[in-house]
Amino acid sequence: MSSGEGENVTEANSAEAPANEGPLKGLRVIEMGTLIAGPFCGQILGDFGADVIKIEDPKVGDPMRQWGRSLPKGLSPWWPVIGRNKKSVGLNLRTPEGRAIAETLIDGADVLIENFRPGTMEKWGMGYEALAARNPRLIMARVSGFGQTGPYASRAGYGLIGEAMGGLRHVTGEPDRPPARAGISIGDSLTAMHAVMGITMAMHARERTGRGQVVDAALYESVLAVMENLVTEYDLTGYVRERSGSVLPGIAPSNVYPCANDEMILIGGNGDTVYARLCETMGRPELARDRKFVDHAARGANQAELDQIISAWTRTQSLDALLELLETKGIPAGRIFRAPDMLEHEQFKARESIIETDHPVFGKIKMQNAFPKMSETPGAVRWPGPDLGQHTDEVLTDAGLAPEAIAELRAKGVV
Repeated sequence: MSSGEGENVTEANSAEAPANEGPLKGLRVIEMGTLIAGPFCGQILGDFGADVIKIEDPKVGDPMRQWGRSLPKGLSPWWPVIGRNKKSVGLNLRTPEGRAIAETLIDGADVLIENFRPGTMEKWGMGYEALAARNPRLIMARVSGFGQTGPYASRAGYGLIGEAMGGLRHVTGEPDRPPARAGISIGDSLTAMHAVMGITMAMHARERTGRGQVVDAALYESVLAVMENLVTEYDLTGYVRERSGSVLPGIAPSNVYPCANDEMILIGGNGDTVYARLCETMGRPELARDRKFVDHAARGANQAELDQIISAWTRTQSLDALLELLETKGIPAGRIFRAPDMLEHEQFKARESIIETDHPVFGKIKMQNAFPKMSETPGAVRWPGPDLGQHTDEVLTDAGLAPEAIAELRAKGVV
């Protein structure tokens, strides 16, 4: 709701919510992003203590409020996670009054996150040069599909396009089928993480120079950054990496193997000593000396045959028994986890990898914790994603607007 009349989650949960001990406590962030890439950047900063003020359209808000399986009252299971630890301000940036208020908020901020199409902020008179003239210490994280420069800069760039351009889609899936996707918006998340890295590096540089700067995080480049030696391998050898399903060509054994009762296990036994232990465990010690499997190169060349041998053995074992056996032998192995498995598993519980937080509608809800773990200044989930415009009055009052002025802006549809 944009009226500012909804329950204030921050205040409502203050008795139970973790105290803000994060390393970014005191950092003021204005988030003007939508969907995943920009907002996930804000989520990470908020998880580690930053004061994140999210500016949203006062009528519809971030589309993530509607994504996913619909819950009671039309709410989304996405929003409590990606909106967590943020304050929501409903503000129409398409109006001069809305932009003037945004500029006032940015004047007092350390960081601005935006993921509009390049050129939008400049069209509004809110490019970096204009904003930095008012606030020289401002760090502006600009998240986009193709970056702020180059012939593709002005193009719309959703995650799937960046994943394809960065090289990920071509190598994902089975070799006899079209490229597959990862099942999550990995390109958007990688771009958000690179934006966070850029922001923290810019903060360090600002300590020396006293000036902020632009962090230009392109989706395709963020994907390219994690593509290992894909480009260099082609440059030096002419080899184009292709889709290879559940294996990496030449890395063996390392695959998903069938167990009894239609279960599956992951085994990573590609190191020489680990492979030898696996052969002993299977009761096939001679395989460690077989010329077809004796070393890394040989196993890679005969990968399919070796996987067939291992599969014939794993099919005779139950998943739980096999996991226990391989653990005793020091052989990396694991199950394929789904959400129900995560909620019940001892490792997740011991490290509080999944936490429970209060939601004003759903009561207790579970979600992933803040990562990575930090020994002295840990991150935390202090509250879930707030109602649309829940903090409008609070934030604008702190910015110096009188209640009468806020009421007038609300009547005009600006907030």
